[in-house]
Amino acid sequence: MPALGPLPPTLVAFASTVLLGFLIGIELHSYRRETGPDLGFGTTRTFTVLAILGFTLWLLDPSGMLYASGLVATALLLAIYYWHRAQAGKLSLLPTLVALLVYGLGPVAQTQPLWFLVLYVVTVIVMLGEQPLIRRLSDAFPGDEAVTLAKFLIMLGVILPLLPAQRLGPLFGDLTYHEVWLAVVAVSAISYLSYLAQRFFFPERGPLLAAALGGLYSSTAVTVVLSRGARRDAAAAAQVAPAIVLATAMMYLRLWVIILALGSPAIAVEVAKPFLPAFLTSVTAAYLLARRPRPGSPPRGEQAVRNPLELPLAFLFALLLVGFVALVEYALQHFGSWGLKILGLLAGFGDVDAFIIALLSGKFAVSAATLVNGIVLASASNNLLKACCAALLAGRRELLPAVLWLLALFAASLLFVYGMRPGG
Repeated sequence: MPALGPLPPTLVAFASTVLLGFLIGIELHSYRRETGPDLGFGTTRTFTVLAILGFTLWLLDPSGMLYASGLVATALLLAIYYWHRAQAGKLSLLPTLVALLVYGLGPVAQTQPLWFLVLYVVTVIVMLGEQPLIRRLSDAFPGDEAVTLAKFLIMLGVILPLLPAQRLGPLFGDLTYHEVWLAVVAVSAISYLSYLAQRFFFPERGPLLAAALGGLYSSTAVTVVLSRGARRDAAAAAQVAPAIVLATAMMYLRLWVIILALGSPAIAVEVAKPFLPAFLTSVTAAYLLARRPRPGSPPRGEQAVRNPLELPLAFLFALLLVGFVALVEYALQHFGSWGLKILGLLAGFGDVDAFIIALLSGKFAVSAATLVNGIVLASASNNLLKACCAALLAGRRELLPAVLWLLALFAASLLFVYGMRPGG
């Protein structure tokens, strides 16, 4: 630990160890007072002395042998104490584990920066002081969510570090294996955060909030789910139209964030010219449609909530990304900017995210206007797809405002590309 002003590092580390060990002792004492006197041994003084012991043994022998001997002796005494309490049916391990953590304060204070020492102690104190919140969270956390989190950790912490920063080949520009999976992780993170917000933070959400959060994952999926629900529930059909429009607005926001995250601020600025008006007008249109008087109960938004972290889907997204890079390379070489425009229109009927990431990750030797046109056309054809889904799957005139709005966005995008930017 560095010195604070004129104070020597050893004094600062010792004072920090004593103070933080004392604070943990106070917090455990408060925890014992709330949960009952049978929690186990240890007063505030006991934990403070234990922190001083660990500090002194590490200071006397920086190699750690003396400290390790003290750790073994302390653990043995704690084990004997725990065994005697277990005979009486008192099986709490908490004070024993906290004692071992306090014993480790000394080495942490002498070898690690101050921010880590504070984080170490704050974590222990939070674990003791937030018992009701932690218990409620544990009770509310279903078992399948642990599997979902494990999938995301596998994608982020196992697969991503193993992939080399090596180019895929001549057909895929400068795209590397690592960049492909990094894009998969980035898109999956946005989807996962949206999923967690829907399931845990807004469990009683209305249809508009469900559509907004679902649109951060896939506005097409939200449109399909809500349109099918409207076909089954005539009373709720009128309330589906603003939800579909709002989900589309969130699509523009999601795509813009992805572009910015890929390190393309210049493209993000250009794309904002059509995307920002489309986003703002769509939010306004959804608000006005939602304010219209309508009968019936609101549609259930829970059907749109599903786990987005399926590893087969992640691998499929990676294959789509690689495939789009190859298609963009081929289209540019043989057909120029017109080929990219046609590919953008087709991409909207597939995966817009994969197409945009492929477009920006491939580092193609094309103008920014050409890239922007491809992105705008992909979003346009996706809106056309959603308009068809809403019209065909619902089959109700209550969804006509949403269908007309999606078609208007499609036409405005075409006008932007072919009318306002003829040279792109």
